[in-house]
Amino acid sequence: MMTLITGGSKSGKSRYAEKIPDTFTGKKIYIATMRPYGDEAADAIIRHRKMRSGKGFETVEQYTDIHRISLPADCSILLECMGNLCANEMFTDGAVCDPTEKIITGVIHLKKIASELIIVTNETGSDGISYESGTQKYISVLGEINRQLAAIADNVIECVYGIPVALKGEVLC
Repeated sequence: MMTLITGGSKSGKSRYAEKIPDTFTGKKIYIATMRPYGDEAADAIIRHRKMRSGKGFETVEQYTDIHRISLPADCSILLECMGNLCANEMFTDGAVCDPTEKIITGVIHLKKIASELIIVTNETGSDGISYESGTQKYISVLGEINRQLAAIADNVIECVYGIPVALKGEVLC
């Protein structure tokens, strides 16, 4: 089963995503994609570690190349977050590329391994603001990745003010 969770900043996406595997009895893997650049990123990483503390997750730091991850079969995987993964893949070494195919291939790889795959992503591009070209490209690429993920997901959930709303499938907890 694959669940895609989206929503705006501070909408409760992570809190909801971490509840889904609460009753899962097998191995729970948390794939962390945020590179620890700067104080804001470091603070977010600390906040997320505290949120999942005591919930039985094994953390795997994987900033790019999710198609290369080797994990045990039938585990529960929480990938947090697609926005960071997309940026890491797009802007590594100063090059700007479109990583859509690479990321979707990686997600399909994880989906084959996992009993349960939960992906947290970000809602971008709906604010109506024009950004510089690199940011616009990122918004466009992440939007396409999200569209393709939603197509292959069993459940698509949007968190609005901490309330999970099913856009496809069902709310799981």
